[in-house]
Amino acid sequence: MSDSAAKPRPQYRNINISQIARYRLPWAGKVSILHRVSGFALFLALPLILLPLFERSLISEIGFAQFHDFVTHPLVKIVLLGLIWAYLHHFCAGIRFLALDLHKGLDKQTAQRTAGTVMVVSLALTVVFGLKLFGVF
Repeated sequence: MSDSAAKPRPQYRNINISQIARYRLPWAGKVSILHRVSGFALFLALPLILLPLFERSLISEIGFAQFHDFVTHPLVKIVLLGLIWAYLHHFCAGIRFLALDLHKGLDKQTAQRTAGTVMVVSLALTVVFGLKLFGVF
C-alpha cells in the first residue's frame, strides 16, 4: 500500500509559446485551424474589401473603370488571391466538417486522408484561379 501512495501523479500542463514551433499538429488539426482563420479573414474582408469594391464596380462605367484599374495592381491581386484561397479552403473544409457531423470518416485513417484532400484540393483550385487572376489563360 505504501508503494502506491508514494508514486506521484502525472502532471499535464499546457505548452508554452516556445514549444509551439516544435509541436507536431496532425493534418486534421491544421485544417481545423485554417478553417477558422479563413472564416475570420472572410468575415473581415466582406465589409472592408469586397463590398466596397463590388459597390464601386456597379455605380457607373467610370466606377467600373476605377475598379478595374485598382484590381490590376499586383499587390491587390495578391490580396485577392489570399481571399480566393480563404474562400476555397473554407468551402472545402466546411464540406469535410459537414461529413464529420454526419459521423462519416471519423476513424483516424479516413480523417487524415480527408484532411489531406482538403489541403490539396483547396490549394490546387487556388492555383487555377490564381493563374486566371494573373492572366496566364
